[in-house]
Amino acid sequence: MQKIISGLKSLDKITYKIMRYGFLFSGFIALIAVAVLLSYIFFGSNFLYHLGIVLMEASFTFSVEFVICGVVVDCIKKQNI
Repeated sequence: MQKIISGLKSLDKITYKIMRYGFLFSGFIALIAVAVLLSYIFFGSNFLYHLGIVLMEASFTFSVEFVICGVVVDCIKKQNI
């Protein structure tokens, strides 16, 4: 666990910036998903429910992909130097 935390702390500045913007993008999609799911509560349309769930899944997927790809790209950069 300590190796993972130290690896995340030693990320390249550009890689860290891309990961941060990726998290912001994922958070924005999650907020849209929450808004859609709240509108499902008020309107009761099944389409809104499925759209909200798909957006929430996409948000979680994007956030995990940004973390994994950021760590992999950072490892590749450090091996080539």
